[in-house]
Amino acid sequence: MADSPNIRDLDFANVTPKEFAQIVKKLSKKEIAELAADPEVRQRVISEVFGRMESQFKPEGAGSLKALIRWEVLGDPVVTWETAIADGQVKVTEGRSDADPRVTLSAADADFLKLVSGNGSPVAMFMTRKLKVAGDIGLASALPKLFDIPKA
Repeated sequence: MADSPNIRDLDFANVTPKEFAQIVKKLSKKEIAELAADPEVRQRVISEVFGRMESQFKPEGAGSLKALIRWEVLGDPVVTWETAIADGQVKVTEGRSDADPRVTLSAADADFLKLVSGNGSPVAMFMTRKLKVAGDIGLASALPKLFDIPKA
């Protein structure tokens, strides 16, 4: 990873979503796989993505929407987070609740990072089965209206 920023040492508090998107854009699938192989780094990166999700939420896009979105980052182990949207607000929690999600989105580590950093086309990822969607596909396609997804 000589040409790529060392994500292992990043202080995410000082990295904007756009900077994070640029970092992810420079990483190859192999480099992301190497990062994902380190459980501590993997957990830190995934936690940071979801930790920022509330601040990236666009309530004006939600209207009266009430939905639970489950995210599964496929790997070893599978990491699950949920976003509950109601009353123009979002609550992000780690883990799988007993509630039934309106939609579940599943992707491997590299594809997940490409998706949430704006470096991957959700439609292309879905069509090539890199992004699996179970449940309300319409809600899944509306996510860019609900979250400010950075562009690298």
